[in-house]
Amino acid sequence: MDLDSLVGAPSRKRVMVVDDDPDTVFLVKLLLRRQGYDVLGALGGMEAVKKCASLAPDLVLLDLMMPGMDGWETMRDMRQFSNAPVIIVSAKGTKDDVIQGLQSGADDYITKPFHDGELLARVQNVLRRNVQTAVMHRMIFSDVGLTIDHDTKTVTINGSDARLTQREFEICALLARHANETVTHETIGAEIWGEYNSDVHNRIRYLIYLLRRKLEKDYRNPHIILTRDGLGYMLRTKP
Repeated sequence: MDLDSLVGAPSRKRVMVVDDDPDTVFLVKLLLRRQGYDVLGALGGMEAVKKCASLAPDLVLLDLMMPGMDGWETMRDMRQFSNAPVIIVSAKGTKDDVIQGLQSGADDYITKPFHDGELLARVQNVLRRNVQTAVMHRMIFSDVGLTIDHDTKTVTINGSDARLTQREFEICALLARHANETVTHETIGAEIWGEYNSDVHNRIRYLIYLLRRKLEKDYRNPHIILTRDGLGYMLRTKP
């Protein structure tokens, strides 16, 4: 895609649909796409938290009764790093359920089964009220003492400012968004410089070296930023 052609074009809002029923996710995504929204789906709480961290939706439609990680826990985890508004979409429709949902931080509550027009109207109203795009503010990895603040563009390690440069911060934040996953050299190059070649590869290696000097107790024996030989790097932390 020629991104220059998009300059000045209206931005599309991104909505994530979270439900353990794949048919519900498919149908709601189809409904939203027809109304001009970009959509993504998650079939469980863990998947929803991961996608929220990496793809930053503008709005989340969240089911409550999901196996494993339910909607309440999912919303609490997402609120740690995202201010995206949440609309609960649940078969639990008593007055007490609605009150609990709103008091727990949801922006709206819709009871299943719902009318398509009602869902779209609620989505539009919540997005209209939420004038700021959802962003990750702070990521905390307490097991390694690492905190990444996206508002101030600062990184602290065990409470001390690591004093990262802009490029160092960008790479650190990228690795953090994909914690415990290998981020390839090609991905880092594309995300940070918009290209990947031998010069970019060498810049990445040098910046990783500088990051380790600032974040690791022993940069020659790293425990936070690990090398995946021939592939890339991984920020290792507890799940």
